[in-house]
Amino acid sequence: MAVESSNDIYALPEDCIATALSLTSPKDVCRLSAVASTFRSASQSDAVWARFLPSDYPHIISRALDGGDSLLSKFHSKKDLYLHLCDHPLLIDDGRKSFQLEKLSGKKCYMLSARDLSIVWGDTQYWRFLSLPESRFPEVAELLDVCWSMVHGFDHQSAEGYVKVSGSGSGSESEKRSVCLDPDGARRRRHQRIPRREGLFYRRLTQMRNPEAMLPDGEPEYPKQRGDGWMEVELGECFVEERQDGELEVSVMEVKGGNWKSGIIIQGIEIRPKESK
Repeated sequence: MAVESSNDIYALPEDCIATALSLTSPKDVCRLSAVASTFRSASQSDAVWARFLPSDYPHIISRALDGGDSLLSKFHSKKDLYLHLCDHPLLIDDGRKSFQLEKLSGKKCYMLSARDLSIVWGDTQYWRFLSLPESRFPEVAELLDVCWSMVHGFDHQSAEGYVKVSGSGSGSESEKRSVCLDPDGARRRRHQRIPRREGLFYRRLTQMRNPEAMLPDGEPEYPKQRGDGWMEVELGECFVEERQDGELEVSVMEVKGGNWKSGIIIQGIEIRPKESK
């Protein structure tokens, strides 16, 4: 029988409505569940949220620190598991990475911990690894004092962010952009001044004849506040085609300025889907 009006959709079996909802997105399902009780009931179905979970989620969860069995047994619905993976980053691979879902789309987000990054001179006296209660990882990396750096630190002196993706049969694409890891960098540039602060690093910096000349042409990317309290700066973006198999290279470095750098604490580098407009 043909559906003659929009009201006829409420006469469909709940499993049919659930199947239709599973072909939309998590964002759409949440909106539709507020429209009518029929949608609200169908939106709780495992058939809906199983489509939004990554097909390999059992394997990803099995890489958790505790093996993942306790997490899978804790949640009796796919929706609750989905929301948990959105709101609580899951530590995997011996705590060196974290996995999370982007709530509106269900796409994967990964963060590589500082221990999982290649930091030039990271195993010397120029860096140290320590634990912070506000970090999701067991350890973060703190830059103590270094002149030439490749992951890496910087007040006033902009660094170079680099993102490259290469895939079999499709060549490679890369992007470079100027980034500033100083949270107050944008304000300082607007006011065209360098603050006088205490400490060896700042004393050295103020002795430079023209600190503003270190800034490259064009406006660099500046750090922004995250929801978890950390600051982040975007290093670049890339487009990965469906089923493209390749390697993603991400780096940030500053080797030209010659000034000494210190004080930055690195939690990790996050790879996540670009927000849709």
